[in-house]
Amino acid sequence: MSLVNVDIAIVGAGIAGQTLALALAQRDFSVAIVDANDISKNITEEFSPRVSAISKASERILKNVGAWRNIQRMQAYTDMQVWEDQGFGRIAFSAQENKIENLGHIIENNCLTQALFETASSIKNIQFFDGQKISAINRSDDQQLINLENGDMISAKLIVGADGGNSFVRKTAGFALTFWDYDHIAIVANIQTELPHKLIAKQAFTASGPLAFLPLWDSYPCSIVWSQDKSKAAELLKLSNEEFNKALAVAFDCTLGICELVSEKQSYPLKMRYSRQWVGNRVVIIGDAAHTIHPLAGQGVNLGISDAVALAEQIIKLVEQNKDFGLAKNLRPFERWRKTETVKMIAAMEGFKRLFAGSQPVTKLIRDTGLTLANLSSLTKQKIIKQAMG
Repeated sequence: MSLVNVDIAIVGAGIAGQTLALALAQRDFSVAIVDANDISKNITEEFSPRVSAISKASERILKNVGAWRNIQRMQAYTDMQVWEDQGFGRIAFSAQENKIENLGHIIENNCLTQALFETASSIKNIQFFDGQKISAINRSDDQQLINLENGDMISAKLIVGADGGNSFVRKTAGFALTFWDYDHIAIVANIQTELPHKLIAKQAFTASGPLAFLPLWDSYPCSIVWSQDKSKAAELLKLSNEEFNKALAVAFDCTLGICELVSEKQSYPLKMRYSRQWVGNRVVIIGDAAHTIHPLAGQGVNLGISDAVALAEQIIKLVEQNKDFGLAKNLRPFERWRKTETVKMIAAMEGFKRLFAGSQPVTKLIRDTGLTLANLSSLTKQKIIKQAMG
């Protein structure tokens, strides 16, 4: 049994949690990271179908904390095309027309997590307690005490919950949650296509949900995110690999030719979660612990990274002002800032989902016309792409 004293304890060694740890460690804060999983083993040996579209803003953050150079695999994408299945509406974005090198990078989540770990594990003021479950969190006015199942204890001035959608920290803090079911199942997999992806991210809106092809390493592999209503998803998941390949090519109008699965299909239900409170005395939540959104724009991880750096900025500012960074009243500016950005994103994703749902002729005409007009407006496209790049 041992007692470790740190400035900040982060529960969850995912992308948001480790990004926060690195940002704080750069300013000499002592940080403990607790995670029930063993993250010390290399998790990048096999290609993973769970990927994220990392924005230019997130890229800058990851470079600033030193993790970008350790990412083993990534693929820049230079163009993005979005269209409606069985309709005439489409919109396209190009890095060239915006005079930039690329629009972002597609990165496997496990590669990003591993890169952050390799960076953080080399920093002396970050301690990992991985493979350790929390038995209790005891709160007092001036500290938080984390009790681990192995008997060790961690004392911190602030606990940060970065422990995912079913956050133990959020539940322990008693933060109320607003949520709804999107009634969609996301099917993710890696595929090999007959035609090269040419660094173009593609997304088709079908009557039962969006289908995205995201370019990966080399010229032919892609990661797919096929979000379908529950009944359609159940049908797809029952198909043999050969039947699934055919259904995938048809749904994507053979845009990239014949498709072939090169990984297992994975699926997960899509839910919107939004914590109505993010901060309390000596406790704060970020990332998926605070919010989860529909993946149709691929912005979930970027929101979490932005949460992390915003919280780090607020903590650093408070220390410079000789204020207690563990008090809820001092963390309110962070909460207001990030809540505002998250609500905007949740509203946008819900709006897109409802707009492109169904195949009612009048609705299809409206959205096809809207996409076409937006594609003709360079100003509108510039605003959209700036938002997507963060």
